[in-house]
Amino acid sequence: MKMKLNSLTYAVALASSALMAPSVSQAAGTITFGEDQYVSVGFGMRGSYTSAEDGADDGGRSNDFNLDSARLYVSGSLNKYIKGMFNTEMNSDESMKIIDAAGIFQFTPDVAIWAGRFLSPSSRANMAGPYYTSGDGYWQNIAARYGWNGGTIGRDEGVALVGTTLDQRLAYSFGAFEADKIFYYSLGEGAATKTAFNEGDAAVKGLKASDDLMYAGRLQYSFWDKEPGYYGTGNYLGQKDIFTIGIFGRSKQDGAISTTEVGDYSQYGADLLIEKKLAAGAVSFEAAYYDYDTDDVFKSEQGDAYAVGAGYIFNQKVGWGQFMPFVHYQDFDADNKVETKRTVDSTIK
Repeated sequence: MKMKLNSLTYAVALASSALMAPSVSQAAGTITFGEDQYVSVGFGMRGSYTSAEDGADDGGRSNDFNLDSARLYVSGSLNKYIKGMFNTEMNSDESMKIIDAAGIFQFTPDVAIWAGRFLSPSSRANMAGPYYTSGDGYWQNIAARYGWNGGTIGRDEGVALVGTTLDQRLAYSFGAFEADKIFYYSLGEGAATKTAFNEGDAAVKGLKASDDLMYAGRLQYSFWDKEPGYYGTGNYLGQKDIFTIGIFGRSKQDGAISTTEVGDYSQYGADLLIEKKLAAGAVSFEAAYYDYDTDDVFKSEQGDAYAVGAGYIFNQKVGWGQFMPFVHYQDFDADNKVETKRTVDSTIK
């Protein structure tokens, strides 16, 4: 049966301004108790509408709304040195999980220690997530694979040093993490290789794999406007002039474990974001490259990937928003000879 699909994706994000880039988030609600003492609550949601020709039971056009994701954000501060966040995610199957639960110890305005469950240092796409990027194309586990596949929606338990230097133009983050779910979803629900992450699994014990930590890091330099902070954004929607280059990597000895093989896991890459304000709006360009290595244990997760995107946001307000046409292309060429591509082009407001 030949089907013609028309789909629309929409997103709403009202997040705490304490931990997100203030230029792309809004304070949804903050209660202040004193100097540097507050609790802030926000929410985010992503949904979609799909209409498929011949998709209904009677042979007509189907019409379906879906809540793809909903998040509750909670952050707080005891004083200027001790802060924290607690974020949840509800998926389309209505399961609820804790995605972030971290303490943030701010030693100086430019140096902090993060500890708990949170995003390990990685690509801009992964650090921005589906709510703070120009289109949701990266979230389909093609180029930035760890954000969907690894950990708990890209999160891991661990500790990281986060800071800036050189007048906040050079941002750095380095950390050590448990990372025992590197291929949690892509290996298949209920597959034997998925249970290999259970250290008590008899097959895994027989492989005598080490229990080393995963080490991850990111460096980025901003040539134009600065980008301080840790959790970032994929697009400033015309509010900044951005020219930032980043490099990132993660590795874990014996991080690729099946029921029959053990190998080292690594991921390295680089990304670029350029945004320039013009008279009638702002133009943006983004690009990223990824190299994945599993020691040939999982060739479907080993290979090269890249993503490129471009957009233009108009200054003219239309109701409460603005129009932004964009196009985003991704490609993952796996070593099992399977190449996955995706193109997203749309107009959002």
